[in-house]
Amino acid sequence: MKMNHVGIMVGDMDKAVEFYTNALGLEVVMGNTQVVEERKTAIGKMCIAVFGEGFEGFNIAHLVTSDGIGVELFEMKNRADRYVVDFNRLGIFHFCLQTDDFEGVIAKTEKFGGKVRMDIMRYHPEDDTKPAKMVYLEDPFGNLFELYSHTYVETYSSEYE
Repeated sequence: MKMNHVGIMVGDMDKAVEFYTNALGLEVVMGNTQVVEERKTAIGKMCIAVFGEGFEGFNIAHLVTSDGIGVELFEMKNRADRYVVDFNRLGIFHFCLQTDDFEGVIAKTEKFGGKVRMDIMRYHPEDDTKPAKMVYLEDPFGNLFELYSHTYVETYSSEYE
């Protein structure tokens, strides 16, 4: 199994594309595109199945990470009463990115309207040979994401040896 993409709800598509490209270094595959509610195309039928009748339409943009993982950004037109965040609901609550420019990405996150949610943490502070760091951040729309300095395997493998 390989990860293909993740979809993220945002409140302002232009601001989101600016944040995810300038702060996090993703590349645009397909820029801000309008999708309308309709029943003629496969995409239109799929959107009605997922979002329900009356979703009215949305803007979408497709971005990609340096290792080829897609990031779909969704800006819903009619979201006030339809898309309430419910933290009691089970499901995905964050995604994680990895970078060699750990401090730089944190600074750019704040510069482009995001937030730092915690102090930087080292997974193995007692062992200088294992420098893996992490931090939780937030995009300008409140979506949580984690930032790693090392791969998933490098970060966790020593705990399971």
